[in-house]
Amino acid sequence: MPEPIRLLLWTDTPGPYEAAIAAAGLAPRVRVEALSRKAQPSEAQIAETEALLGWGVPAGLLPRMPKLRWAQSLTAGVEGWLALPDLPPGLILTCARGTHGESMPENILGALFHIAKPYAAIAEDQKASRWTRRVATPLNGKTLGILGLGAIGQEVARLAVALRMQVIGTRRNPAPLPGVEVLPPERTDEVLARADYVLLLLPATPETENFMNADRLGRMKQGAWLLNFGRGQAIVDADLIAAVGDKHLGGAVLDVFREEPLPATHPFWTTPGILVVPHMGGMHPQRDQVVAKLLAENLGHFLDGRPLRQVVDRKVGY
Repeated sequence: MPEPIRLLLWTDTPGPYEAAIAAAGLAPRVRVEALSRKAQPSEAQIAETEALLGWGVPAGLLPRMPKLRWAQSLTAGVEGWLALPDLPPGLILTCARGTHGESMPENILGALFHIAKPYAAIAEDQKASRWTRRVATPLNGKTLGILGLGAIGQEVARLAVALRMQVIGTRRNPAPLPGVEVLPPERTDEVLARADYVLLLLPATPETENFMNADRLGRMKQGAWLLNFGRGQAIVDADLIAAVGDKHLGGAVLDVFREEPLPATHPFWTTPGILVVPHMGGMHPQRDQVVAKLLAENLGHFLDGRPLRQVVDRKVGY
């Protein structure tokens, strides 16, 4: 049997990953070492690690790892990895795309219900023993526009169609989807003009930086809502505050931000109509177990010399 490869689990929760590797029958072929997120690899780990699981790495480290051939990101977004000035060109980088499928669609539906149904206001009324008649807005018949019909966007679309919403969206490959009007990104303005709710699920790329600026926000339907569960860099913060403040938009639900945690002084906190969600969209109690299945599958492929899943295309940025 060949010498086991060295795999470094750079995470505070290595247990699920070690269990998944064992369950896949790969433990005899791998020398697994765990490292907490705040710790730094030893010189031996730097010299000998061939595969790495982690949230990210500091600049200057990867060129010092001569045997490293594959890095598995713990996140779907890899802008931090791609921003490294010394990311080795031959390093295979895979991401955790597709591992948010259980929680994020439900959290996005929760945001839609929060907007349309007055339960938050009713809870405040109850605190004051105040009976206030309120009317809930139906989602049935409303139009949901999804910018980024990837795996998450397609699942949200499926659920929205089940709620009898009209769904329109964009994707790079505008192949048909059941019950969804799919358009290429060049027709984004049509989505903005027609949607009652615009959902951003865009990756972080140079093309999506500041994507929702004053011009595109102005193209949205009067009173529409913006939901961002993609990347904070896609929105020009000041332009969104202005669009909500002058009542062109009904409001916004934001799960991602340019800086996280969101600084206490940021005006998003105090702008009426903007709901700040602390980046919980993709998280759920078993997320490590889901990512661990992907790691174990990719590890098996890596050991056998087969193509890996969720390989990052550096040219497109995800």
